[in-house]
Amino acid sequence: MQFVSVRMLETLKRFAKEEGGSTAIEYALIASGISIAIAASAYSLGSTLRDDYFGKVDNALK
Repeated sequence: MQFVSVRMLETLKRFAKEEGGSTAIEYALIASGISIAIAASAYSLGSTLRDDYFGKVDNALK
């Protein structure tokens, strides 16, 4: 049992020292932030187009 816990601690220490995965996580967070910003602006632009431009076309056709 002692051997398992010592081995587990060694594995956790190696995992904590590993920095390659943290860079990937940082890039994923940046990409998700950018995608949220794009989605929010597309939603806002879509509402503006629907209300302003397509509303005028709809009223002109009535």
